[in-house]
Amino acid sequence: MTPDTAPDLTPYQRIGGEPAVRTLVTRFYALMDELPETYGIRKLHAADLGGSAEKLFEFLSGWLGGPQLFIEKYGHPMLRRRHFPFSIGRTERDQWLHCMRLALDETVEDATLRETLYTAFAQLADHMRNRPESDTAPTGVPR
Repeated sequence: MTPDTAPDLTPYQRIGGEPAVRTLVTRFYALMDELPETYGIRKLHAADLGGSAEKLFEFLSGWLGGPQLFIEKYGHPMLRRRHFPFSIGRTERDQWLHCMRLALDETVEDATLRETLYTAFAQLADHMRNRPESDTAPTGVPR
């Protein structure tokens, strides 16, 4: 077994640590900014994605088993609660996951790790949904 796939390594270590997590986050937000089909999720963010990118990097660092940067700065993530001001339904979840799927495909070489991470991201993204699907509020309009 190679060191990068050893079972005792965290996903943070397996992905390549800080540089790899930064690369994933940078590509994720570049895709969100570039793809017309993700306009709905993009407009939930500020014009400058720098702050969002840094917070996602800090969160993912700890979530993947690396340094708990987000918690050190902001306390417990309480992700769902932090996302309540935004109307998030299936469409927003799917657009976010589309960006993450592409970013993972482009930046994570280990196919097993890539699929494990995508499955975990899908569960996390689904948990962020806070709008009943019968609600017809336009995407991006806070409830």
